[in-house]
Amino acid sequence: MSFQAYLDKIEEKTGKTPRELVDEATSRGYGAVDVKTGTILDWLKADYELGRGHGMALVHVIKNGAQISDKHVGTDGAHSDPSNLLWLDGKATNPLNA
Repeated sequence: MSFQAYLDKIEEKTGKTPRELVDEATSRGYGAVDVKTGTILDWLKADYELGRGHGMALVHVIKNGAQISDKHVGTDGAHSDPSNLLWLDGKATNPLNA
């Protein structure tokens, strides 16, 4: 599953765009450098019933922003993404889905 596909599935599961969840995490202070991954994963599990894989995709965005490594961009593998910039504003508005 690509990084973007994880974020799209998070939106389907929670009813919130990745950006809305990042904003919520930021308002809770979870974007701070000293906040541990487990703290964020516990919140996502308790409030949104997200498992570790989906949670880790969101943790990356909360901690590092929407930019990802070029490692899987344009590859033929299962983890291939079309861009190194993740779309956070909802699957329906992603121009790469048009």
